[in-house]
Parts: sequence; C-alpha cells; structure tokens
Amino acid sequence: MEAANHAAIPQEMENATRNSTEFSSNSLAIATHIMTILQSFQVPIHRKLLKFDRHHHGLEFDPRFPLWIRRGDRRLLQEENPIPNITVAKDGSGDFRTISEAVELIPKKKKTRFVIYVKEGVYLENVSIDKDYWNVMIYGDGMYKTIVSGSLNKVDGTPTFSSGTLIAAGRRFIARDMGFINTAGPEKEQAVAMRSSSDQSVFYRCYFDAYQDTLYVHSNRQFYRDCHVTGTVDFIFGNAAVVLQNCSIQPRQPGPDQFNTITAQSKTDPNQNTGISIQRCHITPFDNLTATTYLGRPWKDFATTMFMQSHIGDIVDPAGWTQWTQGVDPPNTIFYAEYENLGPGSGINERINWPGVKPNVTTEEARRFTVESLIQGNQWLPKDSMVYESSLE
Repeated sequence: MEAANHAAIPQEMENATRNSTEFSSNSLAIATHIMTILQSFQVPIHRKLLKFDRHHHGLEFDPRFPLWIRRGDRRLLQEENPIPNITVAKDGSGDFRTISEAVELIPKKKKTRFVIYVKEGVYLENVSIDKDYWNVMIYGDGMYKTIVSGSLNKVDGTPTFSSGTLIAAGRRFIARDMGFINTAGPEKEQAVAMRSSSDQSVFYRCYFDAYQDTLYVHSNRQFYRDCHVTGTVDFIFGNAAVVLQNCSIQPRQPGPDQFNTITAQSKTDPNQNTGISIQRCHITPFDNLTATTYLGRPWKDFATTMFMQSHIGDIVDPAGWTQWTQGVDPPNTIFYAEYENLGPGSGINERINWPGVKPNVTTEEARRFTVESLIQGNQWLPKDSMVYESSLE
C-alpha cells in the first residue's frame, strides 16, 4: 500500500465519525462506513474470528467480565477492599457523610480510576455522576448494606429521565456492592432507581429496587453481573447495548389494574447495535405476585431483546410478550428472541405469533447477544482490526 494511502486513513476515519454523537460507538452504520473506507484503501478485513489469549498482557482472563474491562479495573472488581480516594460514612468516620459531597471532588475527565468507598448505611440522596467524570468507581459493603435511596417520580413532577436515585453518565463508571432504590411506589408511576448512559459501565453485585422503570439502561455499552433487579412495568428499559448476566430479576406486585413487563427496549434505527440481553439469569417473583407478567413489550419500532440460557419461573404468561398499546400489534421490525431457557415459564408453544417474535433462535443468532458480540464486538474496529470469538459457553 502506498504511504500516502496510509496517511489518508486516519483523516477518512475522522471524517466518518466527526458528526456522530459522543459515545455513539453502538452505531453499526458508522462501523460499516469505516469498514468501507478501510477496504477502499485495501486494508485487509479478515472475517476469521480470533480467540482472546487468556493470558493477554500477563493477566489471567476472568470470563465473568467483558474483555474491555482493563486490568486495573478487573483487580478493583475482585479485590475485597480496594484502596479508596475518598471514604463516605454516615457516622462521620469517613471523609464525608454524603456521597454527593464526595462526588464534588472528583476530577473531571480523569484518565485513571477514582475510587469512592461508601460504608454501610442508608443514604437519602440522589447522586449524579456527570458526563465529565470519567473512570469513577463507587463501592460499598454489600448490595443490601450500602443503600442509596431516593423517591423522585413522574407524578410529583420529575421527568423519568431525571428521576434516577443514581445517574451515571461519565464513561467507564463502575458500581460494586451497592444498592440503589426508589421508594416512590407504584402509585407514583415512573420512578427510576438507576439510569446509566455511561459507556463501558459495569455494575457488579448491585441491587436495583423500585416499581415502574427501575433500571434505565439509557445508552452505550453496559454490563451487569450478579445483580438483583425488582420492578413492575417496563422495569429494565432503554436503548443501551446491555448484557445482564447471572442476575436475579424479580417482578413484583404492581398497582391495581396493572400488569408487569420485565423489559421495554427502545431501538429506533435498525443500524444501531443495541439491545437488551438477559443471559443466565433467574426470573422469579419478588413477593406474592398475582399480576400477569410478560418478558417485555416493544417501546419503539425496532425493539430488540434476547432471553437466553436463563431460568424463567411460572410467573411469565405463556404468550411471553405483549403489545405497547393494547389492541395494536407491533411492527414486524421488532426482534424478540429466546434461546435455551429453562423453567416452567420457558415453554414456547404458546408464544404470541408475531413476525418479530423468535422463540427458538439458532446458536448463531444467539451469539449476537453475548458479551463479546453485543457490548464489545466493535472494539476491534478503531484498534487492531480484529473481532473476538463469540461464545455461549
């Protein structure tokens, strides 16, 4: 290849992405454009999948976490007591008594990890990690021991987008061993426990407790491992590329005349590499649940959701999925899929007969929703021009 062609590649790639929204790494349209540019310069784009070296850079690969989690962050996720920059304690034994006070001291756009340790207790506050606060980690003493509690809600005047007890916007946010709850109750309608638009965010051993709209997976790449989520209507919703893995997902009794929907995905563009993937999770009732419960309903025209390798309790209606507007079937462009689920609610014989419902997808289709494919698959594009092998193992 001519040297001039090599020099032109970065400029062409910059032109392709300049007008995209910040953190718009989930757009397959952009990826396709860049691949076309590379191919026009005869840069080889190999379709052969590459297995990741389990000893890459001297670090033993931990399959619980996505490969884009850096070595230092893996250590922080696994260490029992990471050394914090700031300690928060209600009893005054730390640097501050509230998390919000600690957040005010976070350096903007920090390139290295900034760690906040929150001691056991219930913290009555709403916490916001602004988009300029990068690489923040907050950890506590346990998902049921260190609790952040709020009650903002739609009925009392707070928009859904702003009602989160925790709002995480800065890139590479990590929460571990924390609980985030919204106590507004079912009569207050939309009331979010946590909203994340943080790219490459990780939530490990966290508790999200509310009723309608508990977990707002708003945008970008997100990963939830060993978490506990409770809710009623649309309680895991948004347009992130998100995998929930080995989580306990518990629908609870909603308000009068309401039914439960576990997910409400909101993809609006078929080129977006977004969707909700529920993998190896357990779906059981939180309380004495008698209301009809569905796997989800399509918030937008290209809603994309996968339940795979999970245990689905008998609380899920045999139809599986329901309409966004009662009496109006969704467009054929939705993609609602299931793969190798177990449990009394996993039967597919009575699933609703919509063109977009795929109750028994192939292994190849299911691979699109693994950690590697859904939330990491396009990582190779700006770096090594390689894709990692997808696995359902």
